[in-house]
This record gives sequence, C-alpha cells and structure tokens, in this order.
Amino acid sequence: MTIVVLLCLFAFLCGSIPFGLFIAKSKGVDIRQHGSGNIGATNVLRVMGKKFGLSCLFLDFLKGLIPVILGISLLQIEGRVSQMALPLPSDWVQTLSSERQTFVQAVHIFIALLAILGHNYSPWIGFKGGKGIATSAGVLVALMPMALFILILIWGILFITTRYVSVASIGAAISLPILTHLGARFHHISDEIDAPSLWEAGTWNKPLFIFSVVISALAIWKHRSNLKKLLNGTENRFTRKKKA
Repeated sequence: MTIVVLLCLFAFLCGSIPFGLFIAKSKGVDIRQHGSGNIGATNVLRVMGKKFGLSCLFLDFLKGLIPVILGISLLQIEGRVSQMALPLPSDWVQTLSSERQTFVQAVHIFIALLAILGHNYSPWIGFKGGKGIATSAGVLVALMPMALFILILIWGILFITTRYVSVASIGAAISLPILTHLGARFHHISDEIDAPSLWEAGTWNKPLFIFSVVISALAIWKHRSNLKKLLNGTENRFTRKKKA
C-alpha cells in the first residue's frame, strides 16, 4: 500500500501546480484578475496570447499524463501490461495477479482523479483552479488514447461550428461516458473472430467507466458559470480577427 499512497499523493500534488498562474505572473499579470479569472489554458490564451496559452495547455496536459503513466508502469496486472507503461526495471514494478484486476484498475483511476482534482482545487491558491479539460486530456491519453482522439474530433467540430470553447468542452465531456461504454461493447478479449467483447465476458474496466461518468460530471459542474452565460447570451465567443 505504500506505493499506492505515494502515487496518489504525487498525482494530487502534480495536478495542483498552477502553471497558468505562474505563466501569467512571469509577465507581471495575475490571471485571476483578468478575463474569466480562471487559471486554465483558455483564459491564459485569451488574456496572454497564443504562445502563453499553448504553453499552459501543454503543461496542464502533462499534469494528468505523467502521474497516470507512472501509476500504470509501477502497478501492473499479471499478463496485461498497458501499451502506455514505461519500460522500468522489474524490481521497481509491483505485479498483481489477474484476480486483483479491479483493484489495480481502481488505483489507476484514483490516481487519475486525484490529478484532475489537484488542478481543479489547488491548495496553493485557496482550493481553486481550472476546469480540468487539459489535465483530463492528459489522463485519457494514458488510460484510453483512442477515445481521446475521438473526443478531440468532437471538441473541434463543436468549436468550429459554435466558436464557444465552453460548448465544445461540455459536449466532449458528455461524450466521454458514451465512448467508454462503446469501447467495452466493441473491444474483444482476443483477436479471434468469435471472441466475446469485454462487456460480454464481464472483464470490462468498470472503474474506468465510473471514472468517465465522474469526470464528465465534474467538467460540466466546473462549466456551470459558462452555462449561465450561454443562456443569458453573454458567453465569450472566439472570433476570427479581421486583417487590416
């Protein structure tokens, strides 16, 4: 349990680093006093510009990716090594039998959730933070990379058609549990033609589905002020700058 506790602590502390605040402070700006007041990449992009916004996006993404990859690398299920696991020395890795599959999966999910909660409720800035979209993306790359690719497509389509980051983010959040469920339905336990799906075999990742529901709800909850602005017609829309 020592390694589990350390991984969970690392995930929360890693997620809690307020990169958006630090990036803006480097230019003498308190990002909390500008734009939406959020420390996430979207507000940094809007207030500080593309270079700073993309830097914040990448760093917030890593806050989710690194703890989860470390977790799946150090704590594994016998015979089921994740494609995202790092090639660590064998004496570093704790390998549990397949009978403890759900426990290992639950630990990975808890690590992911703590990284997101660290970002959303950072203790260094009064338990406030961003909306967790970039950090959630980093988590999903480690846990289910194909689903993230589809979510990015959904996000992109919604953003291009509406020009609202909030609409795109909420739409992607709603889609996540649906994609997780479909993945269990269509992913088979082997490459054989008649092999049952993970859903049919009962070996689907239940903690992952619960996690997808939780972070989807969390993302929507963190966007509640945006939902109010959308209803009132006061939400900020990204518009193309006209050339002089």
